[in-house]
Amino acid sequence: MPTEKDVLTTGEVAKICNVAPRTVSKWFDSGQLKGYRIPGSKDRRIPLSNLLQFMKAHGIPLDGIHSGKTRVLIVDDERDITDVLRKVLAEQAGYDVRTAHNGFEAGLECERFRPHVMLLDLHLGEGDSTHVANVVRGNDDLAITRIIAMSGKLTDGQAMQLRGQGFEGFLKKPFQVRQVIDAIEKVHALVA
Repeated sequence: MPTEKDVLTTGEVAKICNVAPRTVSKWFDSGQLKGYRIPGSKDRRIPLSNLLQFMKAHGIPLDGIHSGKTRVLIVDDERDITDVLRKVLAEQAGYDVRTAHNGFEAGLECERFRPHVMLLDLHLGEGDSTHVANVVRGNDDLAITRIIAMSGKLTDGQAMQLRGQGFEGFLKKPFQVRQVIDAIEKVHALVA
């Protein structure tokens, strides 16, 4: 993806730096990130060399330059589920996958990993899942993260109400791997 191009869009820069596209626009508009506007348009373009200089100057990890993979964070206290999903999603779909088993681990991984998609079990305990979802929604740097709720206990009606609570998708346990990949691809298309 990015390393094959000499000039990037703000959306591509946002994915590389793990920030929201509006953050990149702010960097550009303030003059911190050098680039140009397309004549007759408000669209911004950032040369790869300028992005590299900016990332090095601000201590932004360069690993996003080399990885065009979709980043998925699985948050579930059932280790059997996280282990199987991690292995299958990495091998079959080529995703970059990490796991967390409680709300605290999820928060740490969100800060480090900046996932594109989070698979979040709704029954982590002590309201952890609601807290995690609220933290992600309240963090501008995680604006690209799409949350898919997972549960085996909700009715279809309750699952439909999740959209109003900040979830972009829902998976009913037990599920098949194809359903998980389809759900990730659907919500990730909202990011790209």
